[in-house]
Amino acid sequence: MSRSVIIKLETAGFRTTLLDVSDDQGTVYATNVPKEDFIAGQTYIVVDDAVEEMILESVGVCNFVLHLPIQELTAQEIADITYTPSNSGTLWKHLVDVTVNNKFYNITEPYIIEYPFMYQFHDEILQNVKDYTRAFKYLPIVDGVYNDNAKIQTDDQYFNKVILYNGQQCSGLLELVPKPYHNLSAYLNYPIYNTDSKTIIYTKSDSFYQYNTFWNVLVDKAVPMFFTSCESLSIDKVLNQANMNYGVKSFRKETFRAKGVLVRHILDDRSDAHLVSQFIIAPSQISYK
Repeated sequence: MSRSVIIKLETAGFRTTLLDVSDDQGTVYATNVPKEDFIAGQTYIVVDDAVEEMILESVGVCNFVLHLPIQELTAQEIADITYTPSNSGTLWKHLVDVTVNNKFYNITEPYIIEYPFMYQFHDEILQNVKDYTRAFKYLPIVDGVYNDNAKIQTDDQYFNKVILYNGQQCSGLLELVPKPYHNLSAYLNYPIYNTDSKTIIYTKSDSFYQYNTFWNVLVDKAVPMFFTSCESLSIDKVLNQANMNYGVKSFRKETFRAKGVLVRHILDDRSDAHLVSQFIIAPSQISYK
């Protein structure tokens, strides 16, 4: 016999916005339902007599699951349910798995480090970037006892993105891939011009990661090159892709020439690499005018 089940929230946190609805038999009734709908009360038709619980699961990073037993209430008891907002803290567990680094609750968060370089009296032209970063990969610990020696240093793990910019120039989003060795045809395919990025190669020699295929792609200096992120307070800026031109510039490649430059390295496609940034060098030459 089918039943009408009303779900009405009594309390929820400020970060809870969308919820999925299912039952303990695996039937999904709705997804991405706004929290405000459950504050007013949502009705669902349950056909299976074996269903004893309705399940609410929040959508987001810090998700939670509520198992709500189905019970009989009078119309007055349902009407008397009032909503009270709450803002309790969330407990985050860290360092429970040494093989992962920038991964929290199955979501890989970006590791970002930015280096500023300021020059002396003359403007200088940036030639390349040489970065002394050590990349470690930690091995699983079978006995459960932390072992600092259960790691290896690798040559094929590095940042996957970089942005170079100064006050009036920007490289746009540069995607970094390792140089294809012993494959000339693959090497000649770079740089690869994508819709919202440019893929360039990096090399590692004498413990230095190095790349140099960059130029200014900013379209309009009067338009900001970055936006403020609304996603997380940990991300201070987001690239304004609408103000970038990643097209081919065979004879109009503007070099980075200014009183300084900022190098923004990003790792957001993996969580098994522990990058220890030691120091970075940005060789340049004086530009006389």
